[in-house]
Amino acid sequence: MPDSTTPGLAARLAVAEPLIREAGALAQSWFADLTALGTTEKDNGQDVVSLADKAVEALIRTQLEAAFPEDGFLGEESGFEPGTSGYRWVVDPIDGTSCFVSGRADWCVSIALMAGEETEFGLIFAPQANELFEAVRDGGALLNGQEISVNHHASVQNTLMGVGANFRVPVAEAWRFVAELLEAGGMFIRSGSGALMLAEVACGRLAGYYEPHINAWDCLAGLCLVREAGGWTAPFGTGPGGLRAGGPVIAAAPQVREDLMALIGKAAGPA
Repeated sequence: MPDSTTPGLAARLAVAEPLIREAGALAQSWFADLTALGTTEKDNGQDVVSLADKAVEALIRTQLEAAFPEDGFLGEESGFEPGTSGYRWVVDPIDGTSCFVSGRADWCVSIALMAGEETEFGLIFAPQANELFEAVRDGGALLNGQEISVNHHASVQNTLMGVGANFRVPVAEAWRFVAELLEAGGMFIRSGSGALMLAEVACGRLAGYYEPHINAWDCLAGLCLVREAGGWTAPFGTGPGGLRAGGPVIAAAPQVREDLMALIGKAAGPA
């Protein structure tokens, strides 16, 4: 993995790399026996939290706090702790919980590290595929140790587009985008994990990814991956409430940016 010249950053990366694999193994142990997995709903039936989510985040948070007690932490399940070091960990223990509890493979563990407003590195581990995506700011992106790149030959018409949807925004808004994409000759997938679909943009499997609203823990690692793999990402978390409020996520291979933004613009017009 490309190294940072900042000792504090290198030390954190050295802890995070084996930790995300350990977290993935713990999640995998729950996934192997879903009959023992209790779930509760959050704000709606689509957004669920499982015992596995809580256990995996507890593992990650406990080890990070032991190694770097002054760092901040923002986790999907355990909330926000500001910290005093200037570093902040942003963690989704299982992104794609609905897929996870349904026995589907479209889920992953996501860990990002921020310094101030910059994402310094992002890690995404998909245990079912044994795929570890890693990116360091200004250091490139890797998949299982091999350099990756966005697909520079992709277009809206010849490559899949990732699309996310949830009940935090009007349902019609997402479907208007899908309609515009199909009218333009494109095709889409929705896997249930925004982090994983961003990683797939980074390695060239998808032309781009759009979701009208997503939370920071779902996307910061993935956005870092896309940028370091040569892709383009729209600013994220710049609205009222900042990162903790979330916002739209848009990422693409650079030559797809203009067409993707045009589709989003059309979808935002009158129904």
